[in-house]
Amino acid sequence: MEDKKKMLLKALKAAFPHNIPVMAGFTFLGIAYGVLMSTKGYGPLWSFLMSTIAYCGSMQFVAINLLVVSFDPVQAFFMALMVNARHLFYGLSLLKKYKGIGKLKFFLIYWLCDETFSITYSFDPPEDVEPKWFYFFISLINYAQWALCSLIGGLIGHLITFNTKGIDFSLTALFVVIFINGWKEVKNRVPSIIGMVCSIISIMMFGTSHFIIPAMIMLLIVLTLGRGKLEKGQFADKIDEKVKDMNKTKQIEPLTECK
Repeated sequence: MEDKKKMLLKALKAAFPHNIPVMAGFTFLGIAYGVLMSTKGYGPLWSFLMSTIAYCGSMQFVAINLLVVSFDPVQAFFMALMVNARHLFYGLSLLKKYKGIGKLKFFLIYWLCDETFSITYSFDPPEDVEPKWFYFFISLINYAQWALCSLIGGLIGHLITFNTKGIDFSLTALFVVIFINGWKEVKNRVPSIIGMVCSIISIMMFGTSHFIIPAMIMLLIVLTLGRGKLEKGQFADKIDEKVKDMNKTKQIEPLTECK
């Protein structure tokens, strides 16, 4: 029993630092969500229930407007499907990491969100930490904080009277922070570069409103076709060689004083 407690504590300590950037964003976004719900006449209990049962982040913000208009189940279904279709690709990408996890997989699937996927996909547990508990605590911390901050936002919502337009932009800023941290930590940055290129191409072809799903399809195809080389690090080695060659050939002449 003591050994299991030590194992769980070690996994929690290993997972917690990776959640810190998300915690900063979730605190603001969760409270903002509770505030927005209160402005539409929904009390803190509704905010808490939506965050614990639905738990779909951006779709929760969209659902606020769906709750105050005439109920259209077909529209709500397709809206939720389009907004959360990216989770199909998240699940495919995490098949390898979640393999053999057992009963905890059901919790990890239910608690999966954009930020949890970014952390889980970008970082591996330390060698002395069991992967399933490492991923479990990453998911649990994000889930619990989102629900708690939504409740807090609902409780204090009636006291806040500022314009909430554009408040959800912090979600974009949060993804930028996660991407930068992943860029610094991961040695093989080729998948990140491929993701940026696919996103740019998709924006040019489909516009900023409909680029996410096509970009993910392109990214999935490219990563699947190049999986072997990416795992062996061949692309990363070629890029490193080119950078080294450029550094060798590039000569920076010292500035001379003008006479």
